[in-house]
Parts: sequence; C-alpha cells; structure tokens
Amino acid sequence: MKIIMKPIEMIAWFNNTNYPIPLRFRVETENKTNIVIKIDKIVFKEMQKIAGNRMIVYRCEGIISGLQRTFELKYEIDTCKWYLFKM
Repeated sequence: MKIIMKPIEMIAWFNNTNYPIPLRFRVETENKTNIVIKIDKIVFKEMQKIAGNRMIVYRCEGIISGLQRTFELKYEIDTCKWYLFKM
C-alpha cells in the first residue's frame, strides 16, 4: 500500500464504545473530482500515539472504481479529523 495521508470528509457512526465507526467517505482525486467510497468491512482497528497525538487506525475494505480494495483510515482524536492514510 502507498502512503497518501490526504484529509477526507467522513460519515461515521458514534455509539457508547468511545470509538467512531466509519461508514463512507468522500475524497478528492487528482483531477479535482470527488468520489464517495462506502466501507464494506473493517478488518481491524488500533490506537496509536505519534508524538503525543492520539490516533485510531482503521484497516478497511471497500469498492473503489469497481474493484475490491484495502485501505487505511486515520482518525485524529484531539482534532476530530479523518485522513486516508494508505491505499
């Protein structure tokens, strides 16, 4: 997988588990168009602390351009921002 670390717009579900559950997100492509990617499956999630910044890393599967792909999302807890980390 290639590291991208691009900010994305996310629709997530929050419940009593303290962790958001990502549902789908929108990302801007190289030619300035937006695509929406639905998350079919969350393979795993883990907490990371990088330079004192707490993040949750999700490895997910979804259909991108008609192909089943694996990608990683990062949720920055302190700023509530989402990133497409690897693809």
